[in-house]
Amino acid sequence: MAVNTRVRPAREQTGGPPLRRLGFLLVRRRKVVLALAAAVLVLAGALAAGAVPRLSLSRFEAPGSESDRAQAELAERFGTGSPDMVFLVTARSGTVDDPAVEAEGRELTARIAGWEGVAESASYWTRGGPATLRSEDGRHALIVVRIPGDAGHVRQEVLPALVPEITKGTRLLQVRAGGGEEVFRETVPLARQDFVRAELVIFPLAFVLLWFYQRRVMAALVPILAGVFAMVIGLGLLRGVLIFAEISTFALNLTLAMGLGLGIDSCLFVIQRFREETRRGADRAGAIATAVEHAGRTVLFSGLTVATSLAVLFALPFDFLRSFAYAGIAVVAGGLLAAVVVLPAVLASIGGTMVTKRDRPERDRPERDGHERAAGFWHALATRVMRRPLVFGGLATAVLLLLASPFLGLRFGVADDRVLPPEASSRQTQEVIRRTFPAEETDAIQIVSKDRAAGEATRYAETLSALPGVAQVDSAAGSYAGGRRVGDGDPERFRGRGAWLSVVPSAEALAGDPVRLVAAVRAVEPPFEVLVGGYPAELADYRSSVVDRLPLVLALMFGVTFAVLAGMTRSLVIPLKASLLNLLSLGVMFGALVWVFQEGHLSGLLGFTPTGSLDPSIPILMLCVAYGLIHGL
Repeated sequence: MAVNTRVRPAREQTGGPPLRRLGFLLVRRRKVVLALAAAVLVLAGALAAGAVPRLSLSRFEAPGSESDRAQAELAERFGTGSPDMVFLVTARSGTVDDPAVEAEGRELTARIAGWEGVAESASYWTRGGPATLRSEDGRHALIVVRIPGDAGHVRQEVLPALVPEITKGTRLLQVRAGGGEEVFRETVPLARQDFVRAELVIFPLAFVLLWFYQRRVMAALVPILAGVFAMVIGLGLLRGVLIFAEISTFALNLTLAMGLGLGIDSCLFVIQRFREETRRGADRAGAIATAVEHAGRTVLFSGLTVATSLAVLFALPFDFLRSFAYAGIAVVAGGLLAAVVVLPAVLASIGGTMVTKRDRPERDRPERDGHERAAGFWHALATRVMRRPLVFGGLATAVLLLLASPFLGLRFGVADDRVLPPEASSRQTQEVIRRTFPAEETDAIQIVSKDRAAGEATRYAETLSALPGVAQVDSAAGSYAGGRRVGDGDPERFRGRGAWLSVVPSAEALAGDPVRLVAAVRAVEPPFEVLVGGYPAELADYRSSVVDRLPLVLALMFGVTFAVLAGMTRSLVIPLKASLLNLLSLGVMFGALVWVFQEGHLSGLLGFTPTGSLDPSIPILMLCVAYGLIHGL
């Protein structure tokens, strides 16, 4: 007997719940709905195409922090700041101290200094030959460059022209580019390539899995198309957000993962309810209306839970994390539109292609088919577990706690050039610097004092230079290492209102724990009021700002999701139980993050270089996304 899937004359009552009335309306106006959906998709696609090139990588900055204020003081009163990038200069023959090499090095430094957009350029040759700018074997020297402006200006306007021109080198010099801004500039296109590569893998795999579950091509294809719809709508909405906010390029990856996941899950809720109503003998219009009424309500609350969980990221003053909130909420909006509005119109048009023999009305089916046998297995398993809840629950909890245990070894750090593949040019440059230079001049800690003479900082500089992990301290009064004076000062470099010092860390200290070095520098009692800045201090303040706000994030996330679930279930016990179970699941996720990405297990298989730490923003992002998804679904 054929499955009853005709769209019969509507018996949609004028009353009933709003979602049920919406379902009947979508059946009646299915052609209009599909036409409008196609128009919206085309418009969103055009906006999305304009949004992708404008995504960028935000800097690791903590607005209002001590390091942020120190940078402002350096720029205002001394006209200087932390270097944005570095050029590694290698003598093609001999050493960097050869007279001919020195002459070309000075000329190259001056050429960079005169480049449009460059504020400062200094090198081993122009600073009097400090050991911190020369490799131990004498073959390499550094040119440090400061380029003022936001990340977009530096990475999209200055570096694309500067780097290719300077890295051509000269007759005697080979030149390679590195430093933080160049590393992040190279990361952007690689992130976009990963986005495309992930699409090529995920979509076919998702289709195969859905086909095995649904046993119908259209039933497998429609949820994937809904995911694409959600992604395009999400990116289109981000085009508007980009007018007033900076959004990280990594929002693309979140858009892909959440768009596809939410699109598939939400549509499966609606499709499954539609098929259940068909099995009960409902006509297509009635089955769609019931699916929208019940499954649609679940989908709406699910999307609201995910969106509110992600909205917690707005409580953090970091553009990098806020960009994920914008992207996630936009994708949720696209997914809800696809599942609750567009999908019912699709089911009204081609719903017959999504049902199988097992979806025929119950009176027309054999007593037990394969689907019911599978359902019987899970029912029997659930019954067995409920007979011995303490035994099964205790074993499951023990396994989950064991899998979560690596999280106890969590160590926070910040991403560096090792996020790039080994063949990336800026990573190769940084590897040479780490391997052959005794110190990290480009990542110096800068100490700024107001209205103090340079001479008053002498004893302070000597004390700082004796700290473990400090290679050298430079000031207008002189250079210090190991607690004693080792060179003359550079009044021209340190000229300005007040005094400032450059604390150059050793390569080992920076590769180990730069945050600890910053803490040691700040622990030294200064003879006058100072601000400690520079790249290591910026990392320390960024990490501290994120970690300090973690309790607030947890409280907000728990509170908003608990309120949403309580409103949906009309219960306090169910949301509390769900929260406790979800914390166990999240513990396993964090344990896996530490075990794989911090400790480096499976790094060879997955193709990445472990750094021994995790960026503190990643666990917070994963917490908000996963907690919302688990609660919602």
